[in-house]
Amino acid sequence: MAKTTDLAGVVLRGAPRPSHDEVLTAEAIAFVAELERKFGLERRRLLARRGDIQRRLDAGWKPDFLPETKAIRDGDWRVAPIPRDIMDRRIEITGPTDRKMVINALNCGANVYMADFEDATTPSWDNLIEGQANLCDAVRRMIAFDDPETGRHYALNNKTAVLFVRPRGWHLPEKHLLIDGEPMSGALFDFGLFFFHNAEELVARGTAPYFYLPKIESHLEARLWNEVFLYAQEKLGLPKGTIRATVLIETIMAAFEMDEILWELRDHSAGLNCGRWDYIYSFIKKFAEDPACVMPDRAQVTMTSHFLRSYSLLLIKTCHRREIHAMGGMAAQIPIRDDPPANEAAMQKVRSDKLREAGDGHDGTWVAHPGLVAIAKEIFDREMPQPNQIARKRQDVHVSATQLLVVPEGAITEAGLRQNLNVGIGYIEAWLRGIGCVPLYHLMEDAATAEISRAQIWQWIRHGAKLEDGRTIDAALCGAILDEELATLRAGAHDGARYEDAASLFRGLIEAPSFPEFLTLPAYEIITAEGA
Repeated sequence: MAKTTDLAGVVLRGAPRPSHDEVLTAEAIAFVAELERKFGLERRRLLARRGDIQRRLDAGWKPDFLPETKAIRDGDWRVAPIPRDIMDRRIEITGPTDRKMVINALNCGANVYMADFEDATTPSWDNLIEGQANLCDAVRRMIAFDDPETGRHYALNNKTAVLFVRPRGWHLPEKHLLIDGEPMSGALFDFGLFFFHNAEELVARGTAPYFYLPKIESHLEARLWNEVFLYAQEKLGLPKGTIRATVLIETIMAAFEMDEILWELRDHSAGLNCGRWDYIYSFIKKFAEDPACVMPDRAQVTMTSHFLRSYSLLLIKTCHRREIHAMGGMAAQIPIRDDPPANEAAMQKVRSDKLREAGDGHDGTWVAHPGLVAIAKEIFDREMPQPNQIARKRQDVHVSATQLLVVPEGAITEAGLRQNLNVGIGYIEAWLRGIGCVPLYHLMEDAATAEISRAQIWQWIRHGAKLEDGRTIDAALCGAILDEELATLRAGAHDGARYEDAASLFRGLIEAPSFPEFLTLPAYEIITAEGA
Protein backbone atom coordinates (compact mmCIF):
# COMPACT_ATOMS: atom_id res chain seq x y z
CA MET A 1 0.00 0.00 0.00
CA ALA A 2 1.43 3.34 -1.08
CA LYS A 3 2.24 5.90 1.56
CA THR A 4 3.26 9.46 0.84
CA THR A 5 6.13 10.70 2.96
CA ASP A 6 6.86 14.16 4.30
CA LEU A 7 9.26 14.54 1.35
CA ALA A 8 7.77 16.04 -1.79
CA GLY A 9 7.61 13.54 -4.64
CA VAL A 10 8.66 10.56 -2.52
CA VAL A 11 6.20 7.67 -2.15
CA LEU A 12 6.86 4.53 -0.11
CA ARG A 13 4.99 1.51 -1.48
CA GLY A 14 6.50 -1.24 0.68
CA ALA A 15 4.32 -2.82 3.34
CA PRO A 16 5.02 -1.10 6.68
CA ARG A 17 6.44 -3.25 9.49
CA PRO A 18 7.38 -2.03 12.97
CA SER A 19 10.78 -3.74 12.54
CA HIS A 20 11.48 -1.54 9.50
CA ASP A 21 11.22 1.78 11.32
CA GLU A 22 14.88 2.01 12.30
CA VAL A 23 15.97 1.43 8.70
CA LEU A 24 13.37 3.55 6.91
CA THR A 25 13.90 6.75 8.84
CA ALA A 26 12.91 10.04 7.25
CA GLU A 27 16.58 11.02 7.06
CA ALA A 28 17.59 7.75 5.36
CA ILE A 29 14.78 7.98 2.80
CA ALA A 30 15.73 11.59 2.09
CA PHE A 31 19.35 10.49 1.51
CA VAL A 32 18.51 7.75 -1.00
CA ALA A 33 15.99 10.00 -2.74
CA GLU A 34 18.71 12.60 -3.13
CA LEU A 35 21.02 9.98 -4.67
CA GLU A 36 18.32 9.00 -7.15
CA ARG A 37 17.59 12.58 -8.18
CA LYS A 38 21.25 13.37 -8.65
CA PHE A 39 22.40 10.18 -10.43
CA GLY A 40 19.27 8.49 -11.81
CA LEU A 41 19.34 10.23 -15.18
CA GLU A 42 22.95 9.20 -15.89
CA ARG A 43 22.17 5.63 -14.81
CA ARG A 44 19.34 5.48 -17.34
CA ARG A 45 21.57 6.97 -20.04
CA LEU A 46 24.21 4.31 -19.41
CA LEU A 47 21.59 1.55 -19.57
CA ALA A 48 20.45 2.93 -22.94
CA ARG A 49 24.09 2.86 -24.03
CA ARG A 50 24.18 -0.87 -23.20
CA GLY A 51 21.29 -1.34 -25.58
CA ASP A 52 23.13 0.53 -28.33
CA ILE A 53 26.20 -1.67 -27.87
CA GLN A 54 24.05 -4.82 -27.90
CA ARG A 55 22.58 -3.81 -31.23
CA ARG A 56 26.11 -3.43 -32.64
CA LEU A 57 27.04 -6.86 -31.30
CA ASP A 58 23.90 -8.39 -32.81
CA ALA A 59 25.00 -6.94 -36.15
CA GLY A 60 28.34 -8.75 -35.93
CA TRP A 61 30.67 -6.21 -34.26
CA LYS A 62 33.25 -7.64 -31.84
CA PRO A 63 34.69 -5.72 -28.87
CA ASP A 64 38.32 -4.70 -28.54
CA PHE A 65 40.45 -2.68 -26.16
CA LEU A 66 39.45 0.98 -26.46
CA PRO A 67 41.81 3.10 -28.57
CA GLU A 68 40.66 6.29 -26.82
CA THR A 69 41.82 5.05 -23.41
CA LYS A 70 45.17 3.62 -24.49
CA ALA A 71 47.01 6.27 -22.45
CA ILE A 72 45.33 4.99 -19.28
CA ARG A 73 46.30 1.39 -20.06
CA ASP A 74 49.88 2.41 -20.84
CA GLY A 75 50.23 4.88 -17.96
CA ASP A 76 52.28 4.26 -14.83
CA TRP A 77 49.76 4.90 -12.06
CA ARG A 78 48.53 3.17 -8.90
CA VAL A 79 45.27 3.05 -7.00
CA ALA A 80 45.11 4.37 -3.42
CA PRO A 81 46.96 2.30 -0.77
CA ILE A 82 45.10 -0.69 0.64
CA PRO A 83 43.50 -0.22 4.09
CA ARG A 84 45.12 -2.34 6.78
CA ASP A 85 42.07 -4.46 7.63
CA ILE A 86 41.66 -5.70 4.05
CA MET A 87 45.34 -6.22 3.22
CA ASP A 88 44.76 -10.00 3.56
CA ARG A 89 41.60 -11.21 1.83
CA ARG A 90 42.61 -14.79 1.12
CA ILE A 91 39.22 -16.35 1.84
CA GLU A 92 35.91 -14.60 1.21
CA ILE A 93 32.49 -16.10 1.80
CA THR A 94 29.35 -14.78 0.15
CA GLY A 95 25.69 -15.21 0.87
CA PRO A 96 22.34 -13.58 1.57
CA THR A 97 21.55 -11.22 4.41
CA ASP A 98 19.18 -13.26 6.56
CA ARG A 99 20.04 -13.08 10.24
CA LYS A 100 21.45 -16.55 10.85
CA MET A 101 23.48 -16.44 7.63
CA VAL A 102 25.03 -13.10 8.58
CA ILE A 103 26.18 -14.45 11.93
CA ASN A 104 27.49 -17.73 10.54
CA ALA A 105 29.33 -16.03 7.69
CA LEU A 106 31.00 -13.50 9.99
CA ASN A 107 32.01 -16.31 12.35
CA CYS A 108 33.17 -18.95 9.83
CA GLY A 109 36.88 -18.09 9.75
CA ALA A 110 36.86 -16.33 6.38
CA ASN A 111 38.69 -13.03 6.05
CA VAL A 112 35.75 -11.30 4.36
CA TYR A 113 32.00 -11.84 4.27
CA MET A 114 30.22 -10.31 1.28
CA ALA A 115 26.60 -9.67 2.24
CA ASP A 116 24.73 -10.01 -1.03
CA PHE A 117 21.65 -7.96 -1.91
CA GLU A 118 22.12 -8.96 -5.55
CA ASP A 119 22.27 -12.49 -6.97
CA ALA A 120 21.77 -14.30 -3.65
CA THR A 121 18.73 -12.31 -2.51
CA THR A 122 15.20 -12.18 -3.85
CA PRO A 123 14.54 -8.42 -3.69
CA SER A 124 11.24 -8.63 -1.86
CA TRP A 125 10.58 -5.65 0.40
CA ASP A 126 10.91 -7.68 3.60
CA ASN A 127 14.15 -9.35 2.44
CA LEU A 128 15.75 -6.01 1.61
CA ILE A 129 14.76 -4.07 4.71
CA GLU A 130 15.30 -6.93 7.16
CA GLY A 131 18.68 -7.52 5.50
CA GLN A 132 19.62 -3.89 6.09
CA ALA A 133 18.48 -4.17 9.72
CA ASN A 134 20.58 -7.32 10.18
CA LEU A 135 23.69 -5.59 8.81
CA CYS A 136 23.11 -2.55 11.04
CA ASP A 137 23.04 -4.87 14.05
CA ALA A 138 26.10 -6.78 12.81
CA VAL A 139 28.14 -3.59 12.37
CA ARG A 140 27.33 -2.67 15.98
CA ARG A 141 27.95 -6.24 17.16
CA MET A 142 24.39 -6.39 18.47
CA ILE A 143 23.20 -9.20 16.23
CA ALA A 144 21.92 -12.49 17.71
CA PHE A 145 19.50 -15.18 16.62
CA ASP A 146 17.59 -17.96 18.41
CA ASP A 147 16.63 -20.72 16.00
CA PRO A 148 12.99 -21.67 16.74
CA GLU A 149 13.45 -25.16 15.28
CA THR A 150 16.59 -26.21 17.13
CA GLY A 151 16.63 -23.81 20.06
CA ARG A 152 20.25 -22.95 19.25
CA HIS A 153 21.51 -19.46 20.06
CA TYR A 154 23.70 -17.66 17.51
CA ALA A 155 25.95 -14.70 18.36
CA LEU A 156 29.14 -13.16 17.02
CA ASN A 157 32.58 -14.47 17.94
CA ASN A 158 35.21 -12.08 19.23
CA LYS A 159 36.97 -12.20 15.87
CA THR A 160 34.84 -11.91 12.76
CA ALA A 161 35.26 -11.44 9.01
CA VAL A 162 35.45 -7.98 7.50
CA LEU A 163 32.11 -6.96 6.03
CA PHE A 164 31.62 -6.09 2.36
CA VAL A 165 28.18 -5.37 0.87
CA ARG A 166 27.04 -6.04 -2.69
CA PRO A 167 24.16 -3.82 -3.82
CA ARG A 168 22.08 -4.69 -6.85
CA GLY A 169 23.33 -3.87 -10.33
CA TRP A 170 22.56 -0.69 -12.25
CA HIS A 171 19.80 -2.40 -14.25
CA LEU A 172 17.49 -3.34 -11.38
CA PRO A 173 14.75 -0.98 -10.14
CA GLU A 174 13.34 -0.62 -6.63
CA LYS A 175 9.60 -0.37 -7.14
CA HIS A 176 8.78 0.01 -3.47
CA LEU A 177 10.17 3.55 -3.40
CA LEU A 178 8.96 6.01 -6.02
CA ILE A 179 10.88 9.21 -6.60
CA ASP A 180 8.92 11.78 -8.61
CA GLY A 181 6.63 9.02 -9.85
CA GLU A 182 9.30 6.55 -10.96
CA PRO A 183 10.91 3.55 -9.22
CA MET A 184 14.36 4.40 -7.95
CA SER A 185 17.55 2.49 -8.68
CA GLY A 186 17.93 -0.72 -6.67
CA ALA A 187 21.69 -0.14 -6.63
CA LEU A 188 21.41 3.33 -5.12
CA PHE A 189 18.73 2.13 -2.68
CA ASP A 190 20.86 -0.74 -1.33
CA PHE A 191 24.08 1.30 -1.25
CA GLY A 192 22.43 4.40 0.18
CA LEU A 193 20.64 2.73 3.09
CA PHE A 194 23.71 0.76 4.16
CA PHE A 195 26.07 3.72 3.80
CA PHE A 196 23.78 6.19 5.57
CA HIS A 197 23.23 3.98 8.60
CA ASN A 198 26.68 2.42 8.94
CA ALA A 199 29.51 4.42 7.37
CA GLU A 200 30.35 6.54 10.41
CA GLU A 201 29.95 3.58 12.76
CA LEU A 202 32.30 1.45 10.67
CA VAL A 203 34.95 4.17 10.61
CA ALA A 204 34.64 4.61 14.37
CA ARG A 205 35.28 0.88 14.77
CA GLY A 206 38.48 0.98 12.74
CA THR A 207 37.15 -0.29 9.44
CA ALA A 208 35.20 1.39 6.62
CA PRO A 209 32.25 0.97 4.24
CA TYR A 210 33.40 -1.68 1.77
CA PHE A 211 31.43 -2.76 -1.29
CA TYR A 212 31.34 -5.16 -4.22
CA LEU A 213 29.98 -3.67 -7.45
CA PRO A 214 28.21 -6.12 -9.82
CA LYS A 215 27.34 -6.29 -13.52
CA ILE A 216 29.42 -3.29 -14.60
CA GLU A 217 29.85 -3.20 -18.39
CA SER A 218 32.11 -0.17 -18.90
CA HIS A 219 34.44 2.29 -17.20
CA LEU A 220 31.67 4.88 -17.59
CA GLU A 221 29.50 2.81 -15.25
CA ALA A 222 32.42 2.65 -12.79
CA ARG A 223 32.76 6.43 -13.13
CA LEU A 224 29.14 6.84 -12.07
CA TRP A 225 29.76 4.75 -8.96
CA ASN A 226 32.79 6.90 -8.17
CA GLU A 227 30.68 10.04 -8.44
CA VAL A 228 28.11 8.47 -6.10
CA PHE A 229 30.87 7.68 -3.60
CA LEU A 230 32.27 11.23 -3.70
CA TYR A 231 28.82 12.72 -3.17
CA ALA A 232 27.84 10.33 -0.38
CA GLN A 233 31.08 10.87 1.51
CA GLU A 234 30.73 14.64 1.27
CA LYS A 235 27.12 14.52 2.52
CA LEU A 236 28.18 12.59 5.64
CA GLY A 237 31.38 14.58 6.15
CA LEU A 238 33.71 11.64 5.46
CA PRO A 239 37.05 12.04 3.67
CA LYS A 240 37.40 11.12 0.01
CA GLY A 241 38.61 7.53 -0.22
CA THR A 242 36.77 6.30 2.88
CA ILE A 243 34.70 3.98 0.69
CA ARG A 244 36.49 1.08 -1.01
CA ALA A 245 34.90 -1.08 -3.69
CA THR A 246 35.86 -4.24 -5.54
CA VAL A 247 34.41 -4.49 -9.03
CA LEU A 248 33.26 -7.88 -10.25
CA ILE A 249 34.52 -8.43 -13.78
CA GLU A 250 31.54 -10.57 -14.70
CA THR A 251 30.67 -9.16 -18.10
CA ILE A 252 32.59 -9.71 -21.31
CA MET A 253 32.52 -5.97 -22.07
CA ALA A 254 34.17 -5.08 -18.75
CA ALA A 255 37.03 -7.49 -19.50
CA PHE A 256 38.22 -5.06 -22.18
CA GLU A 257 38.19 -2.11 -19.74
CA MET A 258 39.80 -3.41 -16.53
CA ASP A 259 42.51 -0.75 -16.39
CA GLU A 260 39.97 1.95 -17.11
CA ILE A 261 37.61 0.70 -14.38
CA LEU A 262 40.43 0.76 -11.84
CA TRP A 263 41.39 4.25 -13.03
CA GLU A 264 37.88 5.62 -12.55
CA LEU A 265 37.71 4.20 -9.02
CA ARG A 266 41.37 4.72 -8.16
CA ASP A 267 40.69 6.64 -4.92
CA HIS A 268 38.06 4.10 -3.90
CA SER A 269 39.30 0.84 -5.43
CA ALA A 270 39.67 -2.45 -3.59
CA GLY A 271 40.53 -4.32 -6.78
CA LEU A 272 38.76 -6.63 -9.20
CA ASN A 273 37.17 -10.06 -8.91
CA CYS A 274 36.62 -12.89 -11.39
CA GLY A 275 32.84 -13.33 -11.38
CA ARG A 276 33.04 -16.50 -13.39
CA TRP A 277 29.41 -17.66 -13.62
CA ASP A 278 27.99 -14.31 -14.65
CA TYR A 279 30.94 -13.90 -17.02
CA ILE A 280 29.94 -17.07 -18.87
CA TYR A 281 26.35 -15.84 -18.97
CA SER A 282 27.47 -12.45 -20.27
CA PHE A 283 29.44 -14.11 -23.08
CA ILE A 284 26.37 -16.08 -24.17
CA LYS A 285 24.10 -13.04 -23.86
CA LYS A 286 26.28 -10.59 -25.74
CA PHE A 287 26.91 -12.99 -28.63
CA ALA A 288 23.52 -14.71 -28.53
CA GLU A 289 22.80 -13.85 -32.16
CA ASP A 290 26.12 -15.19 -33.45
CA PRO A 291 25.93 -18.85 -34.54
CA ALA A 292 29.72 -19.09 -34.22
CA CYS A 293 29.42 -18.39 -30.46
CA VAL A 294 27.20 -21.30 -29.49
CA MET A 295 28.59 -22.92 -26.35
CA PRO A 296 28.60 -26.58 -25.30
CA ASP A 297 27.07 -27.89 -22.07
CA ARG A 298 27.89 -25.47 -19.26
CA ALA A 299 29.50 -28.30 -17.27
CA GLN A 300 32.22 -28.37 -19.96
CA VAL A 301 32.91 -24.62 -19.68
CA THR A 302 35.43 -24.56 -16.84
CA MET A 303 38.03 -22.02 -15.73
CA THR A 304 40.61 -23.91 -17.79
CA SER A 305 38.68 -22.97 -20.95
CA HIS A 306 40.88 -20.65 -23.01
CA PHE A 307 38.67 -17.56 -22.84
CA LEU A 308 38.15 -17.87 -19.07
CA ARG A 309 41.78 -18.58 -18.29
CA SER A 310 42.85 -15.66 -20.47
CA TYR A 311 40.53 -13.26 -18.68
CA SER A 312 41.53 -14.40 -15.20
CA LEU A 313 45.26 -14.05 -15.97
CA LEU A 314 44.69 -10.63 -17.50
CA LEU A 315 42.79 -9.58 -14.38
CA ILE A 316 45.70 -10.63 -12.15
CA LYS A 317 48.25 -8.79 -14.26
CA THR A 318 46.09 -5.66 -14.45
CA CYS A 319 45.39 -5.48 -10.72
CA HIS A 320 48.94 -6.21 -9.60
CA ARG A 321 50.34 -3.57 -11.90
CA ARG A 322 48.08 -1.07 -10.10
CA GLU A 323 49.01 -2.45 -6.64
CA ILE A 324 45.61 -3.84 -5.75
CA HIS A 325 43.91 -7.19 -5.14
CA ALA A 326 42.96 -9.63 -7.89
CA MET A 327 40.31 -11.86 -6.34
CA GLY A 328 39.49 -15.34 -7.59
CA GLY A 329 36.13 -16.94 -8.22
CA MET A 330 33.49 -18.94 -6.43
CA ALA A 331 33.59 -22.55 -5.25
CA ALA A 332 29.90 -23.39 -5.18
CA GLN A 333 30.23 -26.92 -3.77
CA ILE A 334 28.43 -27.93 -0.58
CA PRO A 335 29.80 -30.70 1.69
CA ILE A 336 27.97 -33.99 1.04
CA ARG A 337 27.68 -35.38 4.54
CA ASP A 338 25.90 -38.67 3.77
CA ASP A 339 28.15 -39.83 0.89
CA PRO A 340 31.88 -39.76 1.75
CA PRO A 341 33.15 -40.81 -1.71
CA ALA A 342 31.00 -38.18 -3.45
CA ASN A 343 32.05 -35.62 -0.88
CA GLU A 344 35.74 -36.36 -1.43
CA ALA A 345 35.30 -36.02 -5.20
CA ALA A 346 33.56 -32.66 -4.73
CA MET A 347 36.20 -31.39 -2.31
CA GLN A 348 38.95 -32.44 -4.69
CA LYS A 349 37.39 -30.18 -7.31
CA VAL A 350 37.56 -27.34 -4.80
CA ARG A 351 41.21 -28.06 -4.04
CA SER A 352 42.16 -28.15 -7.72
CA ASP A 353 40.35 -24.89 -8.42
CA LYS A 354 41.90 -23.06 -5.48
CA LEU A 355 45.36 -24.43 -6.24
CA ARG A 356 45.05 -23.06 -9.78
CA GLU A 357 43.99 -19.65 -8.46
CA ALA A 358 46.75 -19.42 -5.87
CA GLY A 359 49.33 -20.64 -8.37
CA ASP A 360 48.26 -18.10 -10.98
CA GLY A 361 48.62 -15.24 -8.53
CA HIS A 362 45.15 -14.48 -7.20
CA ASP A 363 45.17 -12.74 -3.82
CA GLY A 364 42.18 -14.62 -2.48
CA THR A 365 39.15 -16.65 -3.43
CA TRP A 366 35.43 -17.10 -2.81
CA VAL A 367 33.52 -19.95 -1.20
CA ALA A 368 29.76 -20.37 -0.85
CA HIS A 369 29.68 -22.57 2.26
CA PRO A 370 31.46 -22.37 5.64
CA GLY A 371 32.51 -25.99 5.19
CA LEU A 372 34.86 -24.97 2.38
CA VAL A 373 36.72 -22.26 4.30
CA ALA A 374 39.31 -24.59 5.84
CA ILE A 375 40.03 -26.31 2.52
CA ALA A 376 40.56 -23.07 0.61
CA LYS A 377 42.52 -21.54 3.48
CA GLU A 378 44.90 -24.49 3.72
CA ILE A 379 45.81 -24.07 0.04
CA PHE A 380 46.20 -20.30 0.14
CA ASP A 381 48.18 -20.44 3.41
CA ARG A 382 50.61 -22.87 1.81
CA GLU A 383 50.87 -21.17 -1.57
CA MET A 384 50.61 -17.58 -0.33
CA PRO A 385 52.29 -17.21 3.09
CA GLN A 386 52.32 -13.41 2.70
CA PRO A 387 49.07 -11.32 2.98
CA ASN A 388 48.68 -11.16 -0.80
CA GLN A 389 50.57 -11.74 -4.06
CA ILE A 390 50.49 -8.21 -5.47
CA ALA A 391 54.30 -8.35 -5.82
CA ARG A 392 53.78 -11.01 -8.55
CA LYS A 393 53.33 -8.73 -11.53
CA ARG A 394 52.76 -11.53 -14.08
CA GLN A 395 54.58 -9.64 -16.82
CA ASP A 396 54.77 -12.95 -18.64
CA VAL A 397 51.03 -12.71 -19.35
CA HIS A 398 50.00 -11.30 -22.73
CA VAL A 399 46.32 -11.50 -23.59
CA SER A 400 44.85 -10.27 -26.88
CA ALA A 401 41.28 -9.31 -27.65
CA THR A 402 41.02 -12.44 -29.79
CA GLN A 403 41.96 -14.67 -26.84
CA LEU A 404 39.15 -13.19 -24.76
CA LEU A 405 36.67 -14.20 -27.45
CA VAL A 406 37.65 -17.84 -28.10
CA VAL A 407 34.50 -19.95 -27.96
CA PRO A 408 35.01 -23.19 -26.00
CA GLU A 409 34.53 -26.44 -27.88
CA GLY A 410 32.53 -29.40 -26.70
CA ALA A 411 29.30 -31.34 -27.06
CA ILE A 412 25.69 -30.46 -26.34
CA THR A 413 24.04 -33.41 -24.65
CA GLU A 414 20.53 -34.30 -23.60
CA ALA A 415 21.84 -34.54 -20.04
CA GLY A 416 23.15 -30.97 -20.30
CA LEU A 417 19.84 -29.74 -21.70
CA ARG A 418 17.93 -31.49 -18.91
CA GLN A 419 20.26 -30.06 -16.29
CA ASN A 420 19.69 -26.54 -17.58
CA LEU A 421 15.93 -27.00 -17.51
CA ASN A 422 15.84 -28.69 -14.10
CA VAL A 423 18.21 -26.32 -12.31
CA GLY A 424 16.81 -23.24 -13.99
CA ILE A 425 13.24 -24.04 -12.96
CA GLY A 426 14.38 -25.19 -9.51
CA TYR A 427 16.20 -21.96 -8.84
CA ILE A 428 13.42 -19.69 -10.11
CA GLU A 429 10.89 -21.62 -8.00
CA ALA A 430 12.84 -20.82 -4.83
CA TRP A 431 13.46 -17.23 -5.95
CA LEU A 432 9.73 -16.64 -6.35
CA ARG A 433 9.26 -17.87 -2.78
CA GLY A 434 11.78 -15.30 -1.58
CA ILE A 435 14.91 -17.49 -1.44
CA GLY A 436 17.72 -16.23 -3.65
CA CYS A 437 20.51 -18.60 -2.57
CA VAL A 438 19.48 -22.20 -3.17
CA PRO A 439 21.22 -25.56 -2.57
CA LEU A 440 20.59 -27.74 -5.63
CA TYR A 441 22.35 -31.07 -6.23
CA HIS A 442 25.14 -30.29 -3.75
CA LEU A 443 25.89 -26.86 -5.25
CA MET A 444 24.93 -23.49 -3.80
CA GLU A 445 23.23 -21.74 -6.70
CA ASP A 446 22.39 -18.10 -7.20
CA ALA A 447 20.82 -16.21 -10.09
CA ALA A 448 23.89 -16.58 -12.30
CA THR A 449 23.36 -20.33 -12.78
CA ALA A 450 19.74 -19.86 -13.80
CA GLU A 451 20.83 -17.11 -16.20
CA ILE A 452 23.36 -19.43 -17.88
CA SER A 453 20.80 -22.24 -18.04
CA ARG A 454 18.08 -20.30 -19.81
CA ALA A 455 20.55 -18.35 -22.00
CA GLN A 456 22.12 -21.52 -23.33
CA ILE A 457 18.77 -23.03 -24.25
CA TRP A 458 17.63 -19.82 -25.96
CA GLN A 459 20.85 -19.76 -27.96
CA TRP A 460 20.60 -23.45 -28.88
CA ILE A 461 17.02 -22.99 -30.10
CA ARG A 462 17.89 -19.79 -31.94
CA HIS A 463 20.63 -21.43 -34.01
CA GLY A 464 19.15 -24.92 -34.34
CA ALA A 465 22.07 -26.45 -32.45
CA LYS A 466 22.24 -30.24 -32.45
CA LEU A 467 22.52 -32.67 -29.59
CA GLU A 468 25.41 -35.11 -29.85
CA ASP A 469 22.89 -37.76 -30.94
CA GLY A 470 21.96 -35.64 -33.97
CA ARG A 471 18.59 -34.26 -32.83
CA THR A 472 17.99 -30.57 -33.51
CA ILE A 473 17.27 -28.46 -30.45
CA ASP A 474 14.03 -26.58 -31.09
CA ALA A 475 11.15 -25.24 -29.02
CA ALA A 476 9.18 -28.48 -29.37
CA LEU A 477 12.02 -30.66 -28.06
CA CYS A 478 12.79 -28.26 -25.21
CA GLY A 479 9.11 -27.98 -24.35
CA ALA A 480 8.71 -31.75 -24.17
CA ILE A 481 11.77 -32.20 -21.96
CA LEU A 482 10.72 -29.23 -19.83
CA ASP A 483 7.39 -30.95 -19.18
CA GLU A 484 9.21 -34.13 -18.14
CA GLU A 485 11.53 -32.26 -15.77
CA LEU A 486 8.62 -30.27 -14.37
CA ALA A 487 6.77 -33.52 -13.63
CA THR A 488 9.82 -34.80 -11.74
CA LEU A 489 10.12 -31.60 -9.75
CA ARG A 490 6.41 -31.50 -9.05
CA ALA A 491 6.46 -35.07 -7.74
CA GLY A 492 8.84 -34.08 -4.95
CA ALA A 493 7.26 -30.68 -4.27
CA HIS A 494 6.37 -29.39 -0.84
CA ASP A 495 3.35 -27.30 0.10
CA GLY A 496 3.59 -23.81 -1.33
CA ALA A 497 5.97 -24.80 -4.12
CA ARG A 498 5.87 -22.63 -7.23
CA TYR A 499 7.15 -24.94 -9.94
CA GLU A 500 4.28 -24.13 -12.30
CA ASP A 501 5.00 -20.41 -12.09
CA ALA A 502 8.73 -21.01 -12.46
CA ALA A 503 8.26 -23.28 -15.48
CA SER A 504 5.94 -20.76 -17.12
CA LEU A 505 8.51 -17.99 -16.68
CA PHE A 506 11.35 -20.22 -17.86
CA ARG A 507 9.40 -21.33 -20.93
CA GLY A 508 8.71 -17.72 -21.83
CA LEU A 509 12.40 -16.86 -21.51
CA ILE A 510 13.68 -19.65 -23.77
CA GLU A 511 10.96 -19.15 -26.41
CA ALA A 512 11.16 -15.34 -26.54
CA PRO A 513 11.69 -13.98 -30.07
CA SER A 514 14.54 -11.74 -28.85
CA PHE A 515 16.89 -12.45 -25.98
CA PRO A 516 15.52 -11.21 -22.59
CA GLU A 517 18.44 -9.46 -20.92
CA PHE A 518 17.90 -10.52 -17.27
CA LEU A 519 15.52 -13.15 -15.89
CA THR A 520 15.35 -11.22 -12.61
CA LEU A 521 13.48 -8.38 -14.32
CA PRO A 522 10.32 -10.36 -15.26
CA ALA A 523 10.65 -12.35 -12.03
CA TYR A 524 10.72 -9.07 -10.09
CA GLU A 525 7.53 -7.99 -11.89
CA ILE A 526 5.85 -11.14 -10.54
CA ILE A 527 6.82 -10.66 -6.90
CA THR A 528 6.08 -6.93 -6.86
CA ALA A 529 2.66 -7.50 -8.46
CA GLU A 530 1.89 -10.13 -5.82
CA GLY A 531 3.16 -7.86 -3.06
CA ALA A 532 0.90 -5.07 -4.27
